[in-house]
Amino acid sequence: MSRSRGLTALASGLAVAATAVLTVSAPAAGAGTAATGGHCDRQGRIAVPGAEKQVVACLDDLTTAGTAASGHTDPADWAGLHPVGAVNPTGVPGIQVDGYFPDTSATNTNHGWKHDAQFVLRLPDDWNGGLVVAGTPGNREQYANDFTISDWALAKGYAYAVTDKGNTGVAFYKDGREPGDAIAEWNHRVTQIAVAAKAVVRQRYGRLPKRTYAAGVSNGGYLVRWQLENRPWLYDGGIDWEGTLWRVKGDNLLNFLPPALRAYPEGDDQAMYDAGFARGSEFLWPFHHQFYWDLTQRVYREELDPGFDGDTEAGTPYCAPGTPACDADYDYDARKPYRAVRKIALTGRIGKPLITVHGTLDALLPISRSSDVYAEMVGDRPFRYYRIADGTHTDGLYASYPDRLRPLLPCFRSAFEAMEGWVERRQSPPPSATLPRPAGGDLANECQLGM
Repeated sequence: MSRSRGLTALASGLAVAATAVLTVSAPAAGAGTAATGGHCDRQGRIAVPGAEKQVVACLDDLTTAGTAASGHTDPADWAGLHPVGAVNPTGVPGIQVDGYFPDTSATNTNHGWKHDAQFVLRLPDDWNGGLVVAGTPGNREQYANDFTISDWALAKGYAYAVTDKGNTGVAFYKDGREPGDAIAEWNHRVTQIAVAAKAVVRQRYGRLPKRTYAAGVSNGGYLVRWQLENRPWLYDGGIDWEGTLWRVKGDNLLNFLPPALRAYPEGDDQAMYDAGFARGSEFLWPFHHQFYWDLTQRVYREELDPGFDGDTEAGTPYCAPGTPACDADYDYDARKPYRAVRKIALTGRIGKPLITVHGTLDALLPISRSSDVYAEMVGDRPFRYYRIADGTHTDGLYASYPDRLRPLLPCFRSAFEAMEGWVERRQSPPPSATLPRPAGGDLANECQLGM
């Protein structure tokens, strides 16, 4: 949505009937299970509530092994998010629905649509009765979770639904009418796809899902937290992989990134530690200084406090401290962009069980300033927290440092299975803990949460 239009289209989005429906079929791949009526059964009944456009396809394989070849994913969306050596399931036939909800912004160019609020729904022939709902990490588009979440969930029999959050790319802050609106839209869009996906599941399988889980990475993990705090009735539980923490007063990335931008070029390690960056993470700082800290600070500050740099858009890249309106000098506590942050802030008051995994060497969202804090906010509500020793924010870095890092992907999947046991069989997950890095084994595919 443009800043001039704000979030006005969201209120009616769920009530608008689909206005552009196109059905496309790939060759059938043999019979599915009787429980769901066979391969791509009821495909013609699918009409995503509120969608402005949908394209329905019957596919031999809904996983990335098949969709990368058929054009039903974009590998660029999920590049760099999983560890080298990770093994994913393949060969899950079913229905995929691509489309978009009404929106006025156009940052997402997938399919040549140039339209935001794009979504993907995947409905496996062999359905286990469940649904997984996700938003995307960072500012990526709707296929970003395909390798890390969708493939695995589909192979377990879940239907899968994801949204692009309503705006994408590093200029996402141009969306919305007022500061904070662009991020606030993310939360609305996850709610929107969750409601719509439940209806589509009923169209395909003849009944609503008996269980629904929210899952996500980074910004997607933030969305899991927000949904369980504010829309808990839509879900049975959530799995949060290193979610971003937003608080009106206290820890958020606008507090700890400016000190890093000042300290790192000066070689002031103590100032980095004081800002929350873990001892032992120093080898990761050059990469994060080059690719993450400066850009992240500038674009999120522009979204939440655009007046800091006047008419300049998203500040000045890599400006030296002391330069007028330099983000390295940004002082959140002095600027107090509280009204904008209040729109997106977390409280810890989750209404359904939540499991969080976070790496101790996260050099983008330091664990001491993010998930450690959120765990304290949650308190004694139904929550488990697994601190993964030597894990960092992006599993793609594991290939560069296989002897120093541990991937989080298998720990996320173990956490998901622990959530299933917690919700469906009332099996209490292992106690919250810091999990040491194993001395050996297949770290890209194995993670044990407890004894």
